[in-house]
Amino acid sequence: MGRINRLPAGLANQIAAGEVVERPASAVKELVENALDAGARRVAVTLELGGKRLIRVEDDGEGMTPADAKLSVERHATSKIGSLGDLAAIATLGFRGEALPSIASVSHLRLRTRARGASSGVEVGVDGGEQARVAEAGLPEGTTVEVRDLFYNVPARRKFLKSDGAETGHISRSLTQLALARPEVGFRLRSGPRNLFDYPPVASFADRFFQIYGDRPGLVELRKEAAGIRLSGLAAALAADGPSRGPQHLFVNRRAVKDRTILHAVNHAYSRASIKPRSPEVHLFLELPHERVDVNVHPAKAEVRFLEQSLVHEVVRR
Repeated sequence: MGRINRLPAGLANQIAAGEVVERPASAVKELVENALDAGARRVAVTLELGGKRLIRVEDDGEGMTPADAKLSVERHATSKIGSLGDLAAIATLGFRGEALPSIASVSHLRLRTRARGASSGVEVGVDGGEQARVAEAGLPEGTTVEVRDLFYNVPARRKFLKSDGAETGHISRSLTQLALARPEVGFRLRSGPRNLFDYPPVASFADRFFQIYGDRPGLVELRKEAAGIRLSGLAAALAADGPSRGPQHLFVNRRAVKDRTILHAVNHAYSRASIKPRSPEVHLFLELPHERVDVNVHPAKAEVRFLEQSLVHEVVRR
């Protein structure tokens, strides 16, 4: 008998889920990105015990038909791409069709949705990746996803989660990044009975930034366009005596990313103004044609690869 065995489907799904859903903040990010791709203008997130007991994401997006809702919890089922060529120019936040089935395989998931113009909605329930249960339901237009007891069936992952407060902090930071990139969308975050923030829709990034951080006179506005790359945002002044560290938010085509090329360019620019090491506060938005950036690099979609990496570095550095 051979030593290599085919893993049971449930175990394989839980392993795959670990790539996509690292902690409650990962689940919130995936669900909110789905809401934004569905055209939501308002997104409300509710937590209990740092998202370990409950994550609820409500949106007023376009909703789903019963057939689409049932398919949405199956792995690699998505409305966002349909062919290999679509991967060359991804314009949506999600595209793999992994988020909902991954979350459903390690939680008790309930999806309630009603498509715009439909007379009724549908509720889909999945427990630990088991076969979905589908029932008609009277619902408002839009989608609500409830995730209960995250990692209840993966104790090895659950025991490594931090305190409720720490996990709530991760979620708050992730949602704040999404809110910075989408000022036209309202975002609300509640933890138990507490309202952590509520940002109504606004007209511009400047208005959203003020909602979150208030007046920040130490930051300067950036606006530049070169070689088909548009750069905008806010950054700490280049003064030699400026603060050495600050939050760094990077966005590529309104997708929050962690990118070494951009960060190296930023830090290199500041190193010319000061001899002390600096990791300055920046909130940078890069926009470039979708075919010039590959977002299909990391399971959490947190990294990108540029077609012209040296060009991007030069535009940011200067």
